[in-house]
Amino acid sequence: MEQTRIPTPATAPRPRSDHSQLTVRKLGRADYTPTLQAMQQLTTERNDDTPDEIWLLEHPPVYTLGLAGKDEHLPRIDSGIPVVRIDRGGQITYHGPGQVVVYLLLDMKRRGLSVRPLVRLMEQAVIDLLAAHNVAAVYRADAPGVYVGAAKIAALGLRIRRGCCYHGLALNVAMDLGPFRDINPCGYEGLDVTQTRDLGIADTPDAIGGQLIEHLTRLLAATAPPTRQAHQDD
Repeated sequence: MEQTRIPTPATAPRPRSDHSQLTVRKLGRADYTPTLQAMQQLTTERNDDTPDEIWLLEHPPVYTLGLAGKDEHLPRIDSGIPVVRIDRGGQITYHGPGQVVVYLLLDMKRRGLSVRPLVRLMEQAVIDLLAAHNVAAVYRADAPGVYVGAAKIAALGLRIRRGCCYHGLALNVAMDLGPFRDINPCGYEGLDVTQTRDLGIADTPDAIGGQLIEHLTRLLAATAPPTRQAHQDD
């Protein structure tokens, strides 16, 4: 994936008439911090007419530590990979090339969504994607994410502000899994992680990303608010 400028409310104009619209932005490889800042800015500046967005991208190597993150889960060695403390829920995870990252910037109130149903929707999109490749996966009620056997293949995390969400999910596709071994992934010591390539799925990150977007948009379509009709003068 190529490096792509992160959209902001100032540089990415959005139509304001159709609440059912869902804009998908393919951002390529994007540094973590400016991406986070752009999500925060969009969420702060959006209003009742702002369409929802999904961002598809990958990050250079980075660890991210959630609001309740504990130092005991941090990297055990100094590998040179930066650690960024951020405003989502959850503990520590790793992002790197070959991992598909999807950020959901949704007006949850407008869609009638609460946190748990949205988490289940994201998990189901990954489960459906893997099922299409004949790989059985499940979610766990005690630990958000998607698992193949005992190994985690997708991590989730959200931040809710003003009835809207940002952050999203990360699906391991064809990446170096080594940095996961230097942390307690998602706060679980010894948690195994896996990826689609190691499960016999040959599709590239770009292909898997496109498939994941299809499954997400299909499931989100059921939550889309009705289109608001414009008033016409007689």
